[in-house]
This record gives sequence, C-alpha cells and structure tokens, in this order.
Amino acid sequence: MLLAVLALLPFSPAQAAGKKHTQAATSHRAPAKAAKAHPAKSHPAKASTAQRKTEPKASRRGARVSAKLGGRPTAAERRHGKARVASKTNRLSLREKTARATREEPPARLSFGQMAGLHEVTGPLGLKSSVALVVDQDTHQVLLGKNEHAVLPIASLTKLMTGMVVSEAHLPMDQGTTITDEDVDTEKNSRSRLTVGTELSRGELLHLALMSSENRAAHALGRTFPGGLNYFVSLMNARAQQLGMKDTRYVEPTGLSSANQSSAQDLALLVNAAYQNPQLRELTTSPSHEVAVGHRLLQFNNTNGLVKSPEWDIGLQKTGFINEAGRCLVMQTRIAGRKLIMVFLDSAGKYSRIADAERVRRWVEMLPHPSTVAGHGFAG
Repeated sequence: MLLAVLALLPFSPAQAAGKKHTQAATSHRAPAKAAKAHPAKSHPAKASTAQRKTEPKASRRGARVSAKLGGRPTAAERRHGKARVASKTNRLSLREKTARATREEPPARLSFGQMAGLHEVTGPLGLKSSVALVVDQDTHQVLLGKNEHAVLPIASLTKLMTGMVVSEAHLPMDQGTTITDEDVDTEKNSRSRLTVGTELSRGELLHLALMSSENRAAHALGRTFPGGLNYFVSLMNARAQQLGMKDTRYVEPTGLSSANQSSAQDLALLVNAAYQNPQLRELTTSPSHEVAVGHRLLQFNNTNGLVKSPEWDIGLQKTGFINEAGRCLVMQTRIAGRKLIMVFLDSAGKYSRIADAERVRRWVEMLPHPSTVAGHGFAG
C-alpha cells in the first residue's frame, strides 16, 4: 500500500535536481555539436583560442587540396572530420604517382662528346660547345680552338656536302622529283611537312635541304641522283677526300645517321670550299622560302636565326642536331673586317651554339690587331 502511494507522488527534490542537471548538460553539449557540424555558427566565446586559430585553417586547407585533386569533401566528411585525412591520402597518392613516373622516365641520352668527356675540357671564352674552331679565312690562322681534332657525329651538317655534290653535278634544277616512302626517316622517326607524294623541283628540294634542313628533301636528292643513292654517297666521300677531309665519313645524305662523322678541322675545309659556290651561299643564308604543295602554299624558315640579325654578316651557314651529335653549327661570316670560319660541335643546349657564336663575335670585335692573336696555320 505504501509503495503504491509513493508511486503516485511527484519526483523528489533530488530527482528533480538530477533531471535539471541532465537537461543542462544536454543543452550545453548541443551547441558544441552544432558548432562541429557548422564551424561558421560556433560561439567564439566558448571555444579556446587554439581551436579558433587551428580548426578553420585546417578545414580551409583540406578543402583547397581536395579541390585541386579533383573534388571537394562531402558534408559527411566535414562533419566527421575526415576531409583532412582524405586530402592527405590523395596528396600521398599524387606523390607516389610522380615518383613512379620519374623512375620510369628514360634517362637522357648522352652525346658522343659527353661520353668522351669533351664537355669537361675547359676552353676559352667559356664556350658551351665541346668542340670549337675559329679560323681566319684569308690568312688560315687559327684564332681559337677547342678539341678541334675530335671526330664526332655531325648531324645535318652532312647536308652541306649533299648540296655541294648536287650543285657541282650541274643537273637540271627544274626537274620534278616526287617524295616517296623511301625518303621517310625510319631511323630517328623525324617529322616532315613534305608528305609522301609531294612533287617539287630539284632546285626546291636543294633549297629546303640547305635552308631548313629538310631530311626528306635531302634524301630525295641523293635517291634520284643519276646512278642511285649508293653512288651518290660514294661521291660525297670522294669529294671529302679531295678537300683533304681525312677524318670524315658519310653513309647517307641527311645526317640522321650517327655514322656520318667528321672533325672541326675537316668541317672548316668544307665550309671554305662551299663558300666558293654562289648557289650554296645563296640557299644556306636564305631567311625563308615558300613552296606549293598540292593546293597549299607552305613557308619554310632558316634553322639559323642569325641570318636575320643585322649584327651578323653571314656568307654561308648550316645547322645540325641529333642526340648523338648535340647541337652543331658552321658558318662563314665577316666580323670587324675579317672573314672567319666558325665551327661549333656538340653544344649541350638549344641556344648554346648561337650563344657561343655571339661570344666569339664580341671577342673578335675587341681584338686590337690580327697580329696580336696567337695561332697556328690552317691548311685551307
């Protein structure tokens, strides 16, 4: 009976106090939970200084990283504090991918000059080319030399001999020649704007080969030469021997093969001889040339930008590049009243051969008198 009466009575003061305490605790925790889900609505007065400075910053940083990696964290991730973890995981994944790509990237191919240690040789004027030679064309005096006896691949400098053999054969320059599959580069897979089936005159092919170093044009010149390609290459080697180029060997007319090799001294002889040919002087220094290919008019430019510079007086030039040879350049030019032949081989940088030529030009302009420059004779 007593228990039934007690059950009908209201709560005791202690129970009421416990209930009020529980409600107060619940009402105190509720804003905290809301603040966690919505940081912008949190109460700064109830949060510590460290929390105010750290949590929003971390949240913004996590959002930025997630956005960069392809998406923003979801509301659930932000509510449960998973955004930073996901961002960190994505960053680590990105690092792993970058490291893997770096490991799988093939190593840079060294040129023959680099493998021979020629770049380690300290030369005059701080030249970046591993081989250099500067010769006075009139006196045959060597003004500057660096590894000039080294025999290296010469890349498209080959085309200077190709042009010489074609020009000296006095073949009809208006004769039409068609680019065929045989002229497509299968060694270096280099590109060409002369598609198979393109028909140009021999004179146009010679112009493009010497001015813009067109490989298919050079190969077509050798392939269609009377007697065939092998005979043409034999004429290239025979002409080199006539010029006294003892270190030179040609196996094809483009320079794509690293077996086409020579020395700076030999190339100076070639430049000196080629300069005597007015046709080679004109075509190698032509700034640009347009040819009609089908219904299109294509413009080809000189591979040596110095021919357009008012600071240079260039009588003949040719550039070359394959990985085995590095960047190459030969020129006949007039500086400070002197006719010079310049040869730069195996330059390790896209513009370093041009920079080397500029260094030499400034140096020659500062020379007080030709007789003050020490040098030895050049058999030209």
